[in-house]
Amino acid sequence: MATLAFASLTSPPFWSARRSLPIHGRFAFLHKTLGWGRRSLLLPITCSSSESEPNQNADSDAKTAPLSSSSLTDKLYVGLGGVGFLETTYLTYLKLTNSDAFCPIGGGSCGDILSSDYAVVFGVPLPLFGMVAYGLVATLGVQLLTAKKLPFGIGESNARLVLLGTTTSMAAASACFLYILSTKFSGASCSYCLLSALLSFTLFFITLKDLGLEKVQKEVGLLLCIASLVFVTLNRSYSAYPPVSSSPSEIDLPYFTTEITTPSSPFAIALAKHLKAIGAKMYGAFWCSHCVEQKQMFGREAAKLLNYVECFPGGFRKGTIMEKACIDVGIEGFPTWVINGQVLSGEKDFTELAQESGFELNESSPPP
Repeated sequence: MATLAFASLTSPPFWSARRSLPIHGRFAFLHKTLGWGRRSLLLPITCSSSESEPNQNADSDAKTAPLSSSSLTDKLYVGLGGVGFLETTYLTYLKLTNSDAFCPIGGGSCGDILSSDYAVVFGVPLPLFGMVAYGLVATLGVQLLTAKKLPFGIGESNARLVLLGTTTSMAAASACFLYILSTKFSGASCSYCLLSALLSFTLFFITLKDLGLEKVQKEVGLLLCIASLVFVTLNRSYSAYPPVSSSPSEIDLPYFTTEITTPSSPFAIALAKHLKAIGAKMYGAFWCSHCVEQKQMFGREAAKLLNYVECFPGGFRKGTIMEKACIDVGIEGFPTWVINGQVLSGEKDFTELAQESGFELNESSPPP
């Protein structure tokens, strides 16, 4: 900060001219206040060498300002949208590869629902739609949060309207699927379906709060049109392709046994005897194709030696609960092996079973 010296106006002509003028009214007050009757008039004059100080103060205030509600909302878009994107990407992969879903609750409910015809809309895997929707929400959230250029040159206000339309369609679809889950899959539970519904409704309500009541009221007609379009689309899809019911509530399977036709190798028999000796158990269900394939791998003689636990000995129908021994293990899918206290899900080859059980592999008894 540079400061100029005080300027002293003391020249006699200037002062004489000022004194020759009559002083009345308010000027008399200024005359007394400013000391115009003295021999000199000091004028403080300052000059700033830079205008950066006000800007620096503004920048400092901006840095210390609390996080705005918009910033917090945008972070929620990114976080929740990202979680939904990862979940639907995993489900899309399972659907496209016809793989079994990991079901935290157990009993195969997640796989039954994912493999049903309700998981397809006009021939397109349902999770793929969710992946696109969640990806759009997360992407717009990142761009709003970082103030980057939005796609197609849309402004921030229009971007938030896009988010409102997207989350509205997601919430409408989730409401429809929850209805289907409760009516067509009575007694079944799908952790992925419930998580997706939670994320969709949360994002929808966050968007409503972000825009405010006044703005939302102006868009009520648009929201109703979007929700109606979602309901009509899903209804037409499921009407055009009547799904073959895979609901546990409509299945009544009496217990049956499957004949194992393959012969057992000496190694398979030796491994089966070892597994039984150490108390290893195989948990399965009579209707599980993977369980049958696991037994076929051991062969007819060796399969009889296995310590096999049937989780549905009374058949499978509405309200059927797995055997307590299977529930206690915390089965996530069939078959499930319990070897030396370790739970192994899915089919296992001879080498893995031998390693987990401590069965020694040697040249005289190589695995087939």
